[in-house]
Amino acid sequence: MRSFTLIEILIIIAITVILIGLTIPAYRFFQKESDLISDAEEIINNLRLTQNKTLASEGASQYGVYFDQYTSPHQYTLFKGNNYALRDSSFDEIHKLSDSVEISGINLSGGGSETIFDRISGTTSQFGELTIRLKNDTTKTKTVYIANSGEINLVSPSSPSDTARLKDARHVHFNLGWSIQNSTSLKFNFPDIPQTEQVNMADYFDAGKTEFDWQGTFSVGGTDQTFQIHAHSLDAFNALLCIHRNRNDSKNNQEVIIYVVDGGIDKDIAHYLADTDDTVTEGMYGGTKEIQ
Repeated sequence: MRSFTLIEILIIIAITVILIGLTIPAYRFFQKESDLISDAEEIINNLRLTQNKTLASEGASQYGVYFDQYTSPHQYTLFKGNNYALRDSSFDEIHKLSDSVEISGINLSGGGSETIFDRISGTTSQFGELTIRLKNDTTKTKTVYIANSGEINLVSPSSPSDTARLKDARHVHFNLGWSIQNSTSLKFNFPDIPQTEQVNMADYFDAGKTEFDWQGTFSVGGTDQTFQIHAHSLDAFNALLCIHRNRNDSKNNQEVIIYVVDGGIDKDIAHYLADTDDTVTEGMYGGTKEIQ
């Protein structure tokens, strides 16, 4: 048998070294791109986790995610509380991005760096986009889309224009311009029956009175009338109040005026007319109305 010569062996070794030299950078590149995809998927999973914790009212609290571009590597924190600044830090879960990945853009409604989910619906008012990228190739990016509805994905949600979308008066926001923290009762007046129902608000605030959430059903003229009233935001100066009215197969055609009793004054917030379209107008104290 013919054996290899020294020159042939050296040639084989040289070719092998060249092939290895070409393979290692490609492997490292694909490894980093894999880190980018993995980090994006992990962010989505953790956003959904905090959303589920909120929907389950775990610890009777809201949960959110705070994104931090000022650490090395960049990181994000799952937290318990109405906002990151006033959170209970003992519940923090910190997740660091891969060394090859960084946060390149945070574009959330309100201009902040956190997303917090609503306890009843799982929606968020801090919706928008989070973009991450490879440090050594900034053209390689992944964007996580967080919709107002609470949908979280790598695909941008469809966004019909505000003038084109169907608005539903069963779900209405009232930016009151005043606080309900010292209010005592909700009052529902059905003038055509007539019938008045009153709810003590004290049982439906959280300890700090930064959250309010009530839901209930009244039998009015033999038909169930179901409402939910909760605060999307609440402090000592203002309340963004959300009112849901269940259509009940179009049977909720009773006129109803909804008041908040504050300082002994019946402050009219919303006036639903006697129709199946749920036509609603803001009361004298209803501030600015927005049908969702």
